[in-house]
Amino acid sequence: MAKYQQTQALLDAIEAQLQQLELWQSQPPSAAALASEQPFAVDTLHFHQWLQFILLPRMRALIDGRLMLPENIAISPMAAQVYQAHIQQDNGYLILVEHIRQLDVLLSGQDPLQDDDAAEHE
Repeated sequence: MAKYQQTQALLDAIEAQLQQLELWQSQPPSAAALASEQPFAVDTLHFHQWLQFILLPRMRALIDGRLMLPENIAISPMAAQVYQAHIQQDNGYLILVEHIRQLDVLLSGQDPLQDDDAAEHE
């Protein structure tokens, strides 16, 4: 039960940060764009659109249905890569990446950004 609540809180924090950064959209992308089979829908969506229209609704549906949450998740490396240039100019992007990292750690028990840092220094 606590894991569902913690996950919901992080999803809410991601949503709030997307709104704070003015990345939240009132209109969804086309059905064709949402139907992409590529990881993170990179061929049809911006990363923030994937977060808003794919990740958040799917995760909330799992929570609402009390279904099994993913245990092998690593979204923060993509977020860090996508927002790398923005992080230097706006701390809000760093906060967004941190919320996503916390979601990864909560669900998978591992910090994929820590793993990336360790691999780069070897």
